[in-house]
Amino acid sequence: MATFSLSSSLSPSPRSLLPSSSPPDALPLSISRLRRRLLPPAIRRTAAMGSSPSAVRASPTSGFDATAVDALGDVSILAASTGEPVFFRDLWDQNEGMAVVALLRHFGCPCCWELASVLKDAKPRFDSAGVKLVAVGVGTPDKARILADRLPFPLDCLYADPDRKAYDVLGLYYGLSRTFFNPASAKVFSRFDSLKKAVRNYTIAATPDDRASVLQQGGIFVFKGKQLLYARKDEGTGDHAPLDEIFDVCCKVPVA
Repeated sequence: MATFSLSSSLSPSPRSLLPSSSPPDALPLSISRLRRRLLPPAIRRTAAMGSSPSAVRASPTSGFDATAVDALGDVSILAASTGEPVFFRDLWDQNEGMAVVALLRHFGCPCCWELASVLKDAKPRFDSAGVKLVAVGVGTPDKARILADRLPFPLDCLYADPDRKAYDVLGLYYGLSRTFFNPASAKVFSRFDSLKKAVRNYTIAATPDDRASVLQQGGIFVFKGKQLLYARKDEGTGDHAPLDEIFDVCCKVPVA
């Protein structure tokens, strides 16, 4: 069993997470450029927002237009419990169903264990409001099951996106500077007790084998059917959406 040091896990060496055959600064830059070229124009504009506020309501100018939202429905991810593929559009009622969709960074990220713990504790409130919780992480289903078993976290709410397809469609941030050097990451230190509690059974074995995946950032989205009600992209590691904002959206919108 791998031992866990909270201080060392929060400050990993960027060089240690990149393939030895690639210069440490070249990999995230080249991938980032390639992905920007492949993304639709509306999503490229969103990714270019950079330091602008990351919490936005869905609108024609938010960067999350109907094209991106529709494309998310066609994205296939893997159920953590079975490894079987499932489309996003099949995870909740696409007419009136309410869903909170949390895209974690990766299953071996200590900050994501903390977010998953917070979401697990909030699930009874989501359930009572008729809101479905969907948590997606970067990695394979076996990595997802490590988090689910050791945290623990409900398997029926957990999905794996090893190729980061949903992250690409939504234009979530990616790169070395976002992961290790963004000022927004300092917020995690205000939640030190929560983080310490969440990683009691942490193991680095949940980290994806593809080390480039650890440079992916996440975000949280609230849907009613196909309508995007709330969208927030994490600016850096540990920069999670305030849960009160999520509750505010879920409670204000009538659930069918």
